[in-house]
Formats: sequence, structure tokens, C-alpha cells
Amino acid sequence: MLPRVHLPATVAPLAFERLHALVENRTVYAMDGFELNIFETHRAAHRVPLRLDGLALTTMLRGKKVMHLPNRPAFDYLPGESVVVDKGELMEIDFPDACPCQPTQCLAVAIAPDTIRHTIDLLNERYPKAEAHQPWKLQGPEHAHLTNTPELTDTLGRLVAVARTTDVNKDVLAGFTLQELLVRLMQTQARQLIFHDYARHLTTHRFAAVVGYIKDHLTESLTIDKLSALACMSKATFFRVFKREFGLTPVEFIIRERLGEAKRLLRHPLASVADVCLRAGFNNLSYFQALFKKYEGVTPGAYRKQMVA
Repeated sequence: MLPRVHLPATVAPLAFERLHALVENRTVYAMDGFELNIFETHRAAHRVPLRLDGLALTTMLRGKKVMHLPNRPAFDYLPGESVVVDKGELMEIDFPDACPCQPTQCLAVAIAPDTIRHTIDLLNERYPKAEAHQPWKLQGPEHAHLTNTPELTDTLGRLVAVARTTDVNKDVLAGFTLQELLVRLMQTQARQLIFHDYARHLTTHRFAAVVGYIKDHLTESLTIDKLSALACMSKATFFRVFKREFGLTPVEFIIRERLGEAKRLLRHPLASVADVCLRAGFNNLSYFQALFKKYEGVTPGAYRKQMVA
């Protein structure tokens, strides 16, 4: 856990242009260094303008929006996704499906600039990233729209729970959780940057080469010895720094990649579960079935039935 740093007591409030007329329920929790808002919209609307007076992490909880942000195509915004919105950035939002029986619900965490700066400075000073020329920072607009990782979702849930509590120490607890949220957000952006676009960074980031090797040799034996050698690190340093930057270990990344390949293969109705197990890089059927159930919540066989139904 990061050491506690002083966080300013104020954060710029959200600025609503026409949104207030469409939000029947806005719950606000003003805390030390941030403001947490939960919005519910109960009727359909289009091109509703909204600006935030500070950088904010917004997360869809229920329903659907269509987001129009400057200099990029419009996109659907769905539960399980987040958008990082910079200070003063104009959003125009469609609420195509909102109604009283199915409201659109969104969470927005507006974070004071000093809070962000303190956390990033602390990380760069005490927990530097693998590449000195790529320090900890919040990525730009290209990586503003994210699919939430389980770790980011969990931290957001705990931040909401802390904000709602009446504990006399809630500001202290919220401060720790907010710092963790910023770390999880940067780790999520790093995953998007390296895991999904590694080819662009093969010459500038050692972990891009590792990710590329894993993806190209997914069905082979992948050892920490081999991967750490590719990263030009000792095994202990490689394991520690990889987890620090991405929020999961190299082994967990390999498992998730193999499970992703297994899910793709299970969409073919004629492929047996045993065949999928081997083709996805798993050598033990029982182990594969247990991992699949743990991560996906259903057995491989049940997943295939859902996909081909």
C-alpha cells in the first residue's frame, strides 16, 4: 500500500450545463481531495452537453450512453467501461434508452489536481517503471476509453463503499483508496497500451517484447526464466516490476491470454473441451476446467452452449 500523503480538502465541483434537467437523482459525496457523484437519467435525450471542472474518472454502471468527445468518433459507452475526462473537456452525451423503468446510471469521480500530482510523484520517486523514459502518468485522449479490469472495478466499489460510510476515519480510508484508484487506472491504461498495442512499442518498451513473445508462443512452455531474459532483468525484478506496472503477474497474464484463446475456440461447436484445452496451451484438462470456472464463472462446456445457442 502506498504511504499516506496530504491531500487537499477541496476539489472543483462538476459543471452541469443542461444535464441537471435530465438527472432525476444525483448523489454527491464530497471527500478530502475528490468528489464522488452517482447520476441517474430517467428519460431519453441527445447531445446533452457536460463539462467537468477537474479531471474525472467516469464509469458506466447501468444502461447505455453514446459519447461524443472532441476530435474522435462517437462511441457506445456501456457498463464495465470507463472514460477519463480532462478538465474543461466538452462532452456531448446521448441517452438513447433511458426511461423510468430502466434508468441510465453513471459514476463520476472528480479528482483534485494536487491529489493526482502527489500520487504520481510518489510513484515515480519510490516505485519507478521499467523504462525510465516512460514514467508514471495518466495517458492522453487516445487511451481515455477503457474496459475496466477486475482490479479497477473492485477499487471503484470500495471507494463508493467508503464514501457512503459514517466511519469517523472515512477521509483517511478514502485517501488510501483514492490513491489505489489512481494506480489501478494507470495500470489499466498500461495494459491497453502494451497488451493490446505491443507491436508499436517493441523498440521502446521491454515488456512489449515480452507480451509479443507470449502471444506468439501461447501453446508452448513459457517460463519466467525465458521471459525475464527477454526483458533483460533478473527473475525477481521482472516479476515484481511487471506486476507493479500492469497490476497482475506474468503468470496471471499468460493464464488470461490462454483463457481468451480458449473462449475463441469454444465458439466452434465441433471442438471438444479436451481439444480446446490443448490448443489453448493447457496441458491438464482438470486444471483448465477449474481455471475457466474461476475466471469466467461457468465451465467450458456451459460457456460453449451459451455461445452456440
